[in-house]
Amino acid sequence: MKFFTKKTLVVSVFVSFVLFLWWCKNIQVNQQLPISEYVVDQSDILDTTLNTTASWTLSDQEKTGLIQMREEEKLARDVYTTLWEKRGNKIFMNIVQSEQTHTLAIKNLLDVYSLPDPVTDDSVWVFSSPIMKKLYDDLVSQGNTSLLNALIVGATIEDLDIKDLNVFVKETNNSAIINVYNNLNGGSRNHLRAYVKNINNNNGTYIPQYISQWEYNEIISSQQERGSIWMGRGNMR
Repeated sequence: MKFFTKKTLVVSVFVSFVLFLWWCKNIQVNQQLPISEYVVDQSDILDTTLNTTASWTLSDQEKTGLIQMREEEKLARDVYTTLWEKRGNKIFMNIVQSEQTHTLAIKNLLDVYSLPDPVTDDSVWVFSSPIMKKLYDDLVSQGNTSLLNALIVGATIEDLDIKDLNVFVKETNNSAIINVYNNLNGGSRNHLRAYVKNINNNNGTYIPQYISQWEYNEIISSQQERGSIWMGRGNMR
């Protein structure tokens, strides 16, 4: 007794081929698009040496700004470190290198002006501020759900940094603090550009949550900044 006729065999092969094509299409749709790696160069590594003097008396606003930015830059470093361990994409690990120099630059200012360092334990996920700890937990939880959400988390952190640095730089006349804040802000703008580029490449959209739409559009439409960013924007390449 013949179990398969020639006709049924042809139909079976055809159906199998169609199913195979459907499977391949779904695999392709579900794959993440390539990630553009953020390349760190020397201009991303902030010089933490300071040309300043401890004789300057800081206002309460200046002190608050420095203490907050110390943990805020650590927040960026810690979240990106955790997302790197989860996702393995180099964009997170490369930007961690910049964030480490950023938080150390603020620490040097705290030391110069004999201010208490809120980072008593430099371990990842440990924060003195309950607000920063909650931010870390919430952002990591969001970033763990998908690569696209991890990239959006990165953009969100840089968005927040830019907003706060814009505020704090207006509250001081201290040239050393202004120089550090301007350099941190330039780094955050570069990181925001990198994250948004990868969000777009992965068919996502980022909507600014902290800075204005106008400022966001200006940043994204401009090129990556190179060199030291002193009293204003850095050199464009």
